[in-house]
Amino acid sequence: VQLVESGGGLVQAGGSLRLSCATSGFTFSDYNMGWFRQSPGKGREFVAGINWNGYNDHYEASLKGRFFISRDNAKNLVYLQMNSLKPEDTATYYCAGDSNWGRLVAGMNEYWGQGTQVIVFS
Repeated sequence: VQLVESGGGLVQAGGSLRLSCATSGFTFSDYNMGWFRQSPGKGREFVAGINWNGYNDHYEASLKGRFFISRDNAKNLVYLQMNSLKPEDTATYYCAGDSNWGRLVAGMNEYWGQGTQVIVFS
């Protein structure tokens, strides 16, 4: 099983980034997928989740309206579009997957990527 994030980098406050997560080794369309982030000195926090067929999604309340999660089941990819970025969005962003929605949102995922770093400067 592999989850490989990409698209992170250095961006000025107010800018946008789109993260991608390429997956392999499991039946992607059977899994709920999500994004988490961890800032230095803080615990890993839930960012957004999308269910197996893409019909339902859920966001950390403070990020709703700026961040958007989507998936392409034909390509085994999940995305996170991040707009109006702020310095406090600086973190390592992780892709994750689980067949159970509750476990996904709780961060108790079966599968995790290695993370991609996002740095937002003012």
